[in-house]
Amino acid sequence: MVGAIFASAWASSALAQDAAPTEAPPAVDGAFAAYVNNTDPGAGLAGVAGPGHNGFMMICAALVLFMTLPGLALFYGGLVRKKNVLSVLAQCLGITGLVTILWWAFGYSLVFGTSFGSPYLGGTEFLLLKGVTSAPNTNYAYWISQNVFAMYQLMFAIITPALIVGAIAERMKFSAVILFVTLWMLVVYFPLAHMVWGATGLMNGVWNADAAIPAIDFAGGTVVHMSSGWSALVLCLILGPRLGFGKEKMAPHSMVLCMVGTGMLYVGWYGFNAGSALAADGVAANAFMTTTLAAAVAGFVWGALEKITRGHASVLGFCSGIVAGLVVITPATGFVDATGSIIIGVLAGIVPFLACTKLKALFKYDDALDTFGVHAVGGTLGALLTGFLATAEVNSNLVSDGYAKKNGLAALVTDGGLWVAQLKAIGITLVLSIVATVVIAYIVKAVLGLRPTAEAEQQGLDITDHSEEGYIL
Repeated sequence: MVGAIFASAWASSALAQDAAPTEAPPAVDGAFAAYVNNTDPGAGLAGVAGPGHNGFMMICAALVLFMTLPGLALFYGGLVRKKNVLSVLAQCLGITGLVTILWWAFGYSLVFGTSFGSPYLGGTEFLLLKGVTSAPNTNYAYWISQNVFAMYQLMFAIITPALIVGAIAERMKFSAVILFVTLWMLVVYFPLAHMVWGATGLMNGVWNADAAIPAIDFAGGTVVHMSSGWSALVLCLILGPRLGFGKEKMAPHSMVLCMVGTGMLYVGWYGFNAGSALAADGVAANAFMTTTLAAAVAGFVWGALEKITRGHASVLGFCSGIVAGLVVITPATGFVDATGSIIIGVLAGIVPFLACTKLKALFKYDDALDTFGVHAVGGTLGALLTGFLATAEVNSNLVSDGYAKKNGLAALVTDGGLWVAQLKAIGITLVLSIVATVVIAYIVKAVLGLRPTAEAEQQGLDITDHSEEGYIL
């Protein structure tokens, strides 16, 4: 019986093979090939978004918002004392609403518009999100709706100033934070984001054939982490230390919340990094892999260094290392291979660790939650390492005929000189962030004042700024 079944199956298979057509399969339709390869669909599908890519980007946008609310809010909230936990949550919530309004009114247009034809600012064509429809803006993406692209980039604009909160936690008035962020977005974030990612941007080596500095930043090493981290250091120095800093114990009130926030940041970062490919393609897949590797390795290395130097590996150390790994891989994630991401992970576990433990202790600045040590130092390290480890084998846009060969990026990648362009981008970011923060901080100080009274700070910002308590005992 069994033999008969096999014989019948074999006969059917043979007949099927005999009957199979001998001619070559039909060629893949051009539009379908463009969709799969994330390239120009041509006139036939102009103005039409691709459902798969669009769906992927909507998920990524939600993941990046998840990084701020609740990820960063809980990560920072757990690290402060319990009398200030709500102040951190309120600052994250307030920044989310504020930046959304600015983005709608003019932020998106100033970053991703092109009507000015300027390397420093975009244009006015998208004010109030006018014309930002479900059709793609092909200056940036062929297959995703411009309104989805605009919302995805909004989430980057939200989390960047929220990172600054970590350095000035527990000692800056809520009203002062809101005014500072308003001015900072205008002077620092919008111009810098256009310079790095705008179609006419000064430092957009991948997508601007006329870029004067052909640097690369896949997902925000300069735009997000360097700008916020260096600004955070300057602002915390101008504010001065918390009352009792260096004399009183200021330990985190909940490492459980910190750990939960770290996990949310790790998960959300896939939207941050993989989503920066602006399509569900091979570059996004590579970014997904390198993000995973670098973060995990950095967390392990940080913990190992704690074990070696202090005799124990702490949960705070693992959390700090994971975030450091995520920060350092961010500018490189779509440009480096697996080995490059491991190298980045190891260095991300070492260099920010030294910045947070040795450098901070040496200079005695009160970077409350190590925003400078992780984001400024990590972002700067990542931007530089990208110049050494980026490879066209991972991302062919680094040597594309349309952009990279015209602005000189391809030659830098081939000859090993990309790190020079990266240093120039680092320098511009440093100067803009530091100088602007000094000016803005003193303007806010003159208008509103930066700090609460000594009595209010001792009581805690939850009560004095928000008339609430995080915990009722």
